[in-house]
Amino acid sequence: MDWTEKYRPQSLDEVIGNPAAVNTLRQWAESWNNGIPAMRAVVLIGTPGIGKTTSAEALARDMGWSIIEMNASDQRTGQAIEDVAIRGSRFNTFSDDGSYLDTGKGQRKLIVLDEADNFFGNSDRGAIPVITKLIKETLQPVILIVNDFYELSRKCSAAKTNTVQITFQRPKAMSVVKALNRIAEKEGKTVDPDAMDIIAEKANGDMRAAVRNLEALCLGTDHVTAEMAEGISARDKRSDMYALMSAIFRSQDAMKARRVMMDVDADPEEVSLWVDENLPYEYLDTGDLVRGYEKLSRADIYLGRVRNRQYYGLWSYAGDMMTAGVNTARMSGRFSHDRLHFPSYLSKMSRSKAARSLRKSICLKLAIYLHTSTKRVDLDILPYIKNLLANDTEMRVIITKELELEPEELGFLLDKKPDSKDVKAVFAAIEEETAQRMESRKSSAKAEIKTAEPVPEPVEQMKPVKKPVADKKKNQASLFDF
Repeated sequence: MDWTEKYRPQSLDEVIGNPAAVNTLRQWAESWNNGIPAMRAVVLIGTPGIGKTTSAEALARDMGWSIIEMNASDQRTGQAIEDVAIRGSRFNTFSDDGSYLDTGKGQRKLIVLDEADNFFGNSDRGAIPVITKLIKETLQPVILIVNDFYELSRKCSAAKTNTVQITFQRPKAMSVVKALNRIAEKEGKTVDPDAMDIIAEKANGDMRAAVRNLEALCLGTDHVTAEMAEGISARDKRSDMYALMSAIFRSQDAMKARRVMMDVDADPEEVSLWVDENLPYEYLDTGDLVRGYEKLSRADIYLGRVRNRQYYGLWSYAGDMMTAGVNTARMSGRFSHDRLHFPSYLSKMSRSKAARSLRKSICLKLAIYLHTSTKRVDLDILPYIKNLLANDTEMRVIITKELELEPEELGFLLDKKPDSKDVKAVFAAIEEETAQRMESRKSSAKAEIKTAEPVPEPVEQMKPVKKPVADKKKNQASLFDF
């Protein structure tokens, strides 16, 4: 068995490196003993491999709860989450050992959504609204596990306002060494102290990676030396955008800001949006603000040349200007202690994504129906269609039926919600018209059957009459017959 599974903590007391986070998680779970708490869901935040999922499973064991888990490998559309998570939070079920769980008598189920910050395209369509509903209306404890909380919170505002957020930190190397020593002792392996320190340091706080490295080194040998440990590669440590903004605006080390940007999985175009958004909030001195924008504008010139010439070597110059350049622009000691801001441009684009998608879908349907281009529909035809539908209720039914519009698309054209009275009236009229047409077809079919001439019954086929066979003796020819 894989050592990461074999030695996975079975209780919250065995989780290393995050005592404060574990205590907060336990307190939230115990609040369910007194009924449904104000915060029905909790979000576990932190980098991979530091014990978030393990803590959720250990909590379920400590509390005696059954667990319902959905991760990125499952289908996580809105319908799937509603079928599994929301219904699971409302109805009785059976535990893993087959015992009946009566939610009316306080029996709980823990619902875990792993990698809740990763929802993409059609494969996870409709997931965010259902997660919002789950957070607000669940009757059972819910845990959302994320690597990047801000990626989830910008999509789902309920995750920010209606949950308890618990941040898990990378465990210290000393804590990792203690845990690895216990595993080596149970497996009957001896590891040099220097080798154990190397394994812990190269894991960069990733406990799962440290255990796997130890297991790999112990294969085929009972003793691990420092020379053997030197051969393993260090765990890649990535930083997020908020760490980069903190390094740029709130440190006095320009080279640190430059190094952190190299560890962030983002291109300079995105970084420039973050710097532009936070500059006026972070640099309170007018001179600092002017110098900061001068450096950022120089970075934007390089980015423009990259776009025009497709020469991406200039990205390094842009990155230096928007990190080290903006960092050194602060001459005064004044800077903000407020929270860092997510770029409003990205927020607006994210909020308008659904509307832009609906507009594109409607334009495509109109272009196919009218045999023209989507660009012509978007620029010249769509405004008149919207005006026509706003003033003609009969035309709403006709266009909806001809283009096979969805409620969301019709709501977009009418500037109303999909569940509004006007949208429902159109689809009710279409359903009524369809029902009448079906009834008319049935009536005409019955009338045709009644007026049809009766079919005569089949006449039994006459059996051929067999001619009597002449008696050969009586009818035998004589010579006179010839």
